[in-house]
Amino acid sequence: MIRTFSAAPEHIDELGHVNNAVWVQWIQDIATAHWDAAARPEDRAAFFWVVTRHEIDYRGNIDAGQSVTGETWIEGPARGATSLRRVDFRNAAGKVIVSAATTWAMLDRKTNRLVRVRPEVLAPFTT
Repeated sequence: MIRTFSAAPEHIDELGHVNNAVWVQWIQDIATAHWDAAARPEDRAAFFWVVTRHEIDYRGNIDAGQSVTGETWIEGPARGATSLRRVDFRNAAGKVIVSAATTWAMLDRKTNRLVRVRPEVLAPFTT
């Protein structure tokens, strides 16, 4: 999934760039949008995801009024109840300025307990 994000004045920190917390929010926003767009209806009804780990590399930033293009994908097979999602943000020149690897854990909506991610749950994301 690819999505554009624009830096508004409220996203800017003391250094004049997008604040780190905003990048984390954008990572969550694109991941959630990808799940909502690609997951099978029965999986959206039965499961939800929570973040267990973020690893983010910052190689640049943008200022208010500028935009980035975010791209997300699932990397590799699931491991138990977790799945690794990658997100790259590119500036107007096409350079990756922020790259994230986020581990998400899948929970059952009825029990709020971790459940093993079955291959058919991730299948719509690998095509």
